[in-house]
Amino acid sequence: MTTRSALSDAGWAFTEDTGPGPAMSRLLATLPARPRLLGLGEPTHGEELFLRVRNQLLRHLVEHEGYRSVALESDCLAGLAVDAYVAGGPGSLDDVMAHGISHGWGASAANRELVSWMREYNQGRPDGERLRFFGFDAPTETMYAASPRRALTVVRDHLASCVDPGLLPDDAALIDDLVGDDERWTDPAAAMDPSRSVGASPEAVRLRLLADDLLGLLLAQTPSLRAATSADDRWLAWLHGRTAAGLMRYHAGMAAGGPSRVARLMIMRDAMMAENLLAIVARESDRGPTLAFAHNGHLQREAGHWQLGEHALTWWSGAAIAEAELGDRYAFVATALGAIHHRGLGTPAADTVEGLLSALPEDRHLFAGGRLAAALRDAAPVARTDNTVEHGYFPLNPAHLADADGILFLRDVPADQG
Repeated sequence: MTTRSALSDAGWAFTEDTGPGPAMSRLLATLPARPRLLGLGEPTHGEELFLRVRNQLLRHLVEHEGYRSVALESDCLAGLAVDAYVAGGPGSLDDVMAHGISHGWGASAANRELVSWMREYNQGRPDGERLRFFGFDAPTETMYAASPRRALTVVRDHLASCVDPGLLPDDAALIDDLVGDDERWTDPAAAMDPSRSVGASPEAVRLRLLADDLLGLLLAQTPSLRAATSADDRWLAWLHGRTAAGLMRYHAGMAAGGPSRVARLMIMRDAMMAENLLAIVARESDRGPTLAFAHNGHLQREAGHWQLGEHALTWWSGAAIAEAELGDRYAFVATALGAIHHRGLGTPAADTVEGLLSALPEDRHLFAGGRLAAALRDAAPVARTDNTVEHGYFPLNPAHLADADGILFLRDVPADQG
């Protein structure tokens, strides 16, 4: 059997019109268990094609596989505004895209299409059938992390509704006093200069202890809270509590020096992602599975490796951490690409995984990861090294093809993204 015929047997071709949905249903049918969380990764950010394919896939999963939620690599707290909007809440699409999706991705046409479609889909449907939107990223941007004010305040207010006031911080204004000016927490200079970070200040140390105390109270007062508050309110309180504690760890990490500083921040960020993914799966357990969309590096099973200047960074993805608890209830599909000519990534070398897949007659495929690894075993592909786009692109690692349940391959990413 030739490599080409073996590749054809390892997956399913699809067209732009049909989308990857039917192929995904075939892939899911080969898994030992139907996942509660399906991760769909992208190899680099900033390309509308990956998001449009994601939208096609989500529609199919909703209509044919019972999926009822989507989780994006976006600020978990900001995402609450998007979820309220798709549930039929007030406000404008422009506003929710500007403030509800982080990293600047609210400007994406495909993300705008996603939010509009979810709101339209939900109209007139009962709660159990409505789609939910989640962000599962920490409230961090490339150059800063958010102030902890909002997260801490929401947790304290939730507890104050039904807990003995004597168990709470003495002064309701304590959080505001310790946080001070929000801009000192979001100073972009702190990304490169630990001395500019507020994370080691006496106020930050007290806030970190306060976040831990509030989380402890949430747990200790579970019976009282269950009797006095709704499940949705309790979920929101735990979301804000986790986020407050995670943000305080992150700010402390920003204030620390040393060669492992960036690696520690990446590790802390993905740990927050893992906590959020597990909470989302738990919340959606009686409604349906969730599609999670993020960079491959946040969803892959194998350890991530990144040479950033003189620093070799290694970390476990948020999904890999979550999978330790989810087991076969997690499935991962990595997206790979051939060329992005408009960003300097040309046709891949013929002896790479991407080069071998680019030689197939069809432009788009979904492969089963294990079958693809077996089909390419004799070809012994090498890792791609011709990357000239920015550092956020990661090619496939031939040694880890079987670690993904699926490989979604797109031969060309067009410059005209519509």
